[in-house]
Amino acid sequence: QVQLVESGGGLVQAGGSLRLSCAASGSIFGMKAMGWHRQGPEKEREMVATITSGGSANYADSVKGRFTISRDPAKNTVYLQMNSLQPEDTAVYYCNFRKEWYDYWGQGTQVTVSS
Repeated sequence: QVQLVESGGGLVQAGGSLRLSCAASGSIFGMKAMGWHRQGPEKEREMVATITSGGSANYADSVKGRFTISRDPAKNTVYLQMNSLQPEDTAVYYCNFRKEWYDYWGQGTQVTVSS
């Protein structure tokens, strides 16, 4: 089993910043990638950013230049630095942990951006 615990969500004004953290524990060997997905009100869940075990990052077009994903292997933790937040970024953000055959998900952390 893999357990994922997200933290760092909250309420911010437009233009503000937040940093999300996701700590992984359990059977973490064999990780292929970790990332962040989000689901806003009346929206489908979408990929925000991913990072492979080799450190290659990928971003949704809507967040390029504003969000940065990083990973600390020593702490089994992935981060999402979110700058220049906009109301459209309001969503529940979920941490994802991918192995060869399985995806594991955290419980989600709420990010709310007010105008």
